[in-house]
Amino acid sequence: MSDYIVRATALEGKLRAFACITTNLVSELAERQGTLAVASAALGRLATMGAMMGVTLKGNDTLTLKVQGDGPLGQVVVTADAEANVRGYVQNPLVELPPKDGIVFGDVEKLDVGAAVGNGFLYVIKDLGLREPYIGSVELATGEIGDDFLYYFAQSEQVPSALGLGVLLNKDQTVNCAGGFLIQLLPGVSDEDIDYIEGQIRQFPHITSLLTQGFTPEQILERVVPGDLKIYEKKDIKFHCDCTRERFERGLLSLGEKELRDIIEEDKAAELVCHFCNEKYQFDEEQLSELADQARG
Repeated sequence: MSDYIVRATALEGKLRAFACITTNLVSELAERQGTLAVASAALGRLATMGAMMGVTLKGNDTLTLKVQGDGPLGQVVVTADAEANVRGYVQNPLVELPPKDGIVFGDVEKLDVGAAVGNGFLYVIKDLGLREPYIGSVELATGEIGDDFLYYFAQSEQVPSALGLGVLLNKDQTVNCAGGFLIQLLPGVSDEDIDYIEGQIRQFPHITSLLTQGFTPEQILERVVPGDLKIYEKKDIKFHCDCTRERFERGLLSLGEKELRDIIEEDKAAELVCHFCNEKYQFDEEQLSELADQARG
């Protein structure tokens, strides 16, 4: 099944909901970053969250989600936009940890993402085309990503939310499936509807269990949202990196002439690598010399 996201409302607009499949996206991220299982799970959950939050933006606005913990994974970063273009990276992709609480489901271990992330902060950065970006942050609740965003929505945006994020890995550490859902209650929702949603969430299976059964994002929302569900948008989700050689040239120019001359003298060349897509950009001695001349000017 291709990756896509749906946006929906219910209860006469007092409830908004999102659900998505991100299996192909997470697979590509894992392949580009060369991640082992626990890093794939952390990056995949954050990328899924990025897709759902990104589509709420408008025009050329962008979103950056950053999990900065003191665990072995280091920094995990995802960017997304209104068209569900997503990219991301993890600082230390080769982390290995024992299963959480020693739990193994069949052949699949329960990955200890919380221990891999550690203690730290979650940052939500929205570039809305203003002079300064909006930056919201909360202390990490558990490091499991989903719990941390629930805490963020409650503390920073004061929106009651229900959230499910999941990445299921195969024994060979490839991605079996990935996806998520987000439900947010707006002012005016009745206590009866809140009780219904809470009851559905309590008995709701793990998101990856539904995905492996072939549930679509629409069907996932139908299981948990009361009343008539109105799907008003559906978008394909895809990996997209906007790095360019010109952007890296500007980065080199910003070093200044002296730094560039030092690079030429010591290394004769430079290789710059994009964190997000691992694309390599080579600059030989002649090209670096030209940039140094420009920097002097």
